[in-house]
Amino acid sequence: MAYDEKTTEHIRRLLRGRRNVTEQPLMGGICFMVNGNMCCAVSGRGGLLVRVGPEAHAQMVHEPHSGPMEMGGRIMKGYVRVAPDGYRTEGMLKKWLARGVEFAATLPGKTAKKAKRPAAKATRAKKPAKAPTQARRKSAGS
Repeated sequence: MAYDEKTTEHIRRLLRGRRNVTEQPLMGGICFMVNGNMCCAVSGRGGLLVRVGPEAHAQMVHEPHSGPMEMGGRIMKGYVRVAPDGYRTEGMLKKWLARGVEFAATLPGKTAKKAKRPAAKATRAKKPAKAPTQARRKSAGS
């Protein structure tokens, strides 16, 4: 399933003008980052993923149309999955987006990671070839 491009554009518009906001592909969806920390994502599986933090998690999973975010069979504490009905109006989307942005802003900023370059191969000087064992023995015995 492809991510919801209409919701993605709506989030872009709401975050426009905010400093240090970036986006990147994430598991078939689009992730929005504040200072290098995830605040929310439009999921490729449908819905919105919002990072609310571990302290708010228990309360947020009981909000209408939201539930725990599950990944690989594990509950991701601090993240909630919001069904499309949970952000169908602009006010509802703003509320969830504000929660994600507010939490991400509390985290220390991350700098962009530099791409790792493969280490240069060391060049070795070739050693002179040794004479075959039998040839050395014959010359030693002569």
